[in-house]
Amino acid sequence: MTLLYTEVEEELRAAVRDLLADKSSSSAVLTRVDGAASPGGMPYDMDLWKALARDIGVAGLLVPEELGGAGASAREVAVVLEELGRAVAPVPFLSSAVLATTALLGAGDGVAVRGLLERLASGETTAALAVSFAASPYQPLSPAVTLDPSPEAAPMPDGAGAASTVAPVSPMTPGVDGTATGRVTGVVGAEAADVLLVPVRLSPGDGVALCAVDVSAAQVTTLPSLDLTRPVATVSFSGARAEVLGTVAGVRDALLLGAGLLASEQLGVAEWCLNTTVAYVNERKQFARPVGSFQAIKHRLADLWLEVVGARAAARNAADLLGTDAEVDSSKVAVAVAVAQAYCGAVAVHAAEECVQLHGGIGMTWEHPAHLYLKRAKADEIALGTPGDHRQALTEPADLPGPVS
Repeated sequence: MTLLYTEVEEELRAAVRDLLADKSSSSAVLTRVDGAASPGGMPYDMDLWKALARDIGVAGLLVPEELGGAGASAREVAVVLEELGRAVAPVPFLSSAVLATTALLGAGDGVAVRGLLERLASGETTAALAVSFAASPYQPLSPAVTLDPSPEAAPMPDGAGAASTVAPVSPMTPGVDGTATGRVTGVVGAEAADVLLVPVRLSPGDGVALCAVDVSAAQVTTLPSLDLTRPVATVSFSGARAEVLGTVAGVRDALLLGAGLLASEQLGVAEWCLNTTVAYVNERKQFARPVGSFQAIKHRLADLWLEVVGARAAARNAADLLGTDAEVDSSKVAVAVAVAQAYCGAVAVHAAEECVQLHGGIGMTWEHPAHLYLKRAKADEIALGTPGDHRQALTEPADLPGPVS
């Protein structure tokens, strides 16, 4: 294991950072946030997303090469998330290229799955996993959407003639159509998606499956969100046509991978806040001296630097274990993910709070981007499991007593 960045990872970082510097500056993100508040405004920058997907190929990092992807590992995805966190870029990378893609990879090897993965890898299509962004990877999946099989998937009634001798198609068979009914709250990336991947409960029966629903067949209602650059939505289905893709086995993997890699985004947020604050206090003067020369400020920033260094180690460890091709004890992966999320979430929030406070009056204004980072950090802290969820999850694999309530 090595936590150092490889040459390939540094090249990927440079490409993403250059593109974001050119197309997603802080002023551009603030302008988009202002525009998204108006009727018909779009919070996501789809032109930037297409450029990332087309020019750099980030949309297909986790997709196998035979399906047009890069066949990369979680380590490369983590590098991209660091840069997107550093820029609070309003793109659906986490929702489409990580969560939705991982759920698809675990759904099976059907024709529909392979075709959708090819379209995702090319950037032609964007997907969203219709699961609450606050869902914990440690809780059992309980679909809120029901799939009723279409007539051709249902058994033929007795006395229907010769057709009654044809064996009925199982509702679980990939490629079978049905109608989805239900509502999922707190879905991230739905506004930017072309296809929704929906865990459903099969009716009749107690089975579950993963289905694909065209976003035009669902009602997506954007809700007021703390994070202005990554809104959440309520997605409602009322007899929406759905196609069964396969099993939901990949959904839990997607939530666990997403939680582990979200730590890298939180690392990017914390690094931007630290670097920006250090630069500011070295320029801002009081009593004819740079504010950064005051001992109290030095101590606060030194403590924050140590926290960020620790966050980098935790995030890189999680990405490395999630991305290894070798057989790794699942308990080691679970510990790495839980440690990274429990620690990095708090570090990102602390770094953003210090950024706002040490910028003084300008840090409190809407025109300065510091509030975007604070809101992203606070929203990420409760996404894919709270720090408490992850600390509780550490008790069994680490053989430690649970937190005392």
